[in-house]
Amino acid sequence: MTTVNVYLNFLGNCEEAFHFYQSVFGGEFSYVGRFDEIPPGSEMPPVPEDLKNKIMHIGLPISKETMLMGSDTGGEWAPTFTKGNNFSISITADSKEKADAFFKGLSEGGKVTMPMADTFWGDYFGMFEDKF
Repeated sequence: MTTVNVYLNFLGNCEEAFHFYQSVFGGEFSYVGRFDEIPPGSEMPPVPEDLKNKIMHIGLPISKETMLMGSDTGGEWAPTFTKGNNFSISITADSKEKADAFFKGLSEGGKVTMPMADTFWGDYFGMFEDKF
């Protein structure tokens, strides 16, 4: 089953925000990863010192089909951050083939910021801005 979920970005207060969301929705975090966990030599850009203990990715299941996800941003990653517009859509597909088809179709005419690839955290993942 393909799922579509909201992904929120924060300027350093992701952990605080997600503890708040957890207090409202309940449940346990499915994953909490920090920027200092990025292995050396990965294709990720260097992490500024002030971001190393910040949230790289966090997930809070809301229901069987819905996950609220988030990350901190900062430094060179933050020039386009605008509070209130700090979200994206995360699409989870049943297979790599479906993921590739969605990625190719939705990114057409847009801007690929991270091509689809296997990642160090174990997911097949990519990012883009669509043409809209």
